[in-house]
Amino acid sequence: MSPPSSSPHVVDDIRGLVQLMSDGTVRRSADPSSFPVVDADPDADGDGEPDDLGVEWKDVTWHREHDLNARLYRPRHLGASNDARIPVIAYFHGGGGAGGAAGFFCLGSGRWPGPHNWCLRLASELPAVVVSFDYRLAPEHRLPAAIDDSEAAMAWLRAHAAHDPWLADDADFGRVFVAGASAGGNIAHHVAATFGKAGLGAPVRIRGALLLTPAMSGEARTRAEASSSATPAHGADAASLTADMVDRYARLFLPAGANRDHPAINVTGPGAPALAAVAMPPLLVVAAERDVLKERHAQYARRMKEEWGKQVEYAEIAGVGHGFSEADDPWTPPADELVRLVRRFVVAHMNAE
Repeated sequence: MSPPSSSPHVVDDIRGLVQLMSDGTVRRSADPSSFPVVDADPDADGDGEPDDLGVEWKDVTWHREHDLNARLYRPRHLGASNDARIPVIAYFHGGGGAGGAAGFFCLGSGRWPGPHNWCLRLASELPAVVVSFDYRLAPEHRLPAAIDDSEAAMAWLRAHAAHDPWLADDADFGRVFVAGASAGGNIAHHVAATFGKAGLGAPVRIRGALLLTPAMSGEARTRAEASSSATPAHGADAASLTADMVDRYARLFLPAGANRDHPAINVTGPGAPALAAVAMPPLLVVAAERDVLKERHAQYARRMKEEWGKQVEYAEIAGVGHGFSEADDPWTPPADELVRLVRRFVVAHMNAE
């Protein structure tokens, strides 16, 4: 008599929220508190904060086949005080907000509190029309699924530019900035490299890309990665990103058989396409002092500027870690500094030829 087959067991685990099983199936936590969602009704929480910011929003399904959501934000009563149309931010979320830390392509939604509150700030303080796109997550959908979705999202934006009053009434699609944090920052790079300034065609023109602590990796360790471990250094937040955590995520989001030099994640690595001939828009690369990836961000900015001739602005925010812009409280002094950086960058480039 043959022995009974063993039950599936956990192969990889992300903070108890996502588990890859030995039979290839994926288990996601069924606890709603693990994945908190901000209601689509701006007044649902009753705290008055969205009203204070003067921003309204709505949800749409931008990709029916994959059931992907987009949340659209616009400042209220803009037309009454200003006849000029405002820039558009096409935003891609990171994976934080569920207990902190990153979720590199495996966790996240634009409806989570962190990305939602950050998009509120962008819409209010730039001001801008913000379109926050969800994309398919790994390990159910490994890369390049998220990157493919981002390209489809930009095509959706172009197709709806003239038809949805939420977009057409106030938005200037000749002044589009693609942006994202962590995994979303990586996606913003790929969008900028794929389409360049004008690759989407009229009426959309990409004026700049905002890469906020973008998700990057590679087989060769940086000094910061080599000195990090599975246990964050003394004094670091328990959710601080480490090189070991990046390795764990990479096993879940990379295509089967790929290593960390895959061009989807090592975007200037040995297998990545050279970008010297691509007419990319200006780039704002924002690193965080306590991020294990900050040396990669500096290397990326340096290579894009010095080797491939791109227009790059690089900044490092003190006292914060990876994905800080999507923390549950984005009204902190570091977030204030980031808003000032972003606003200055957008104003500087929204009319540039």
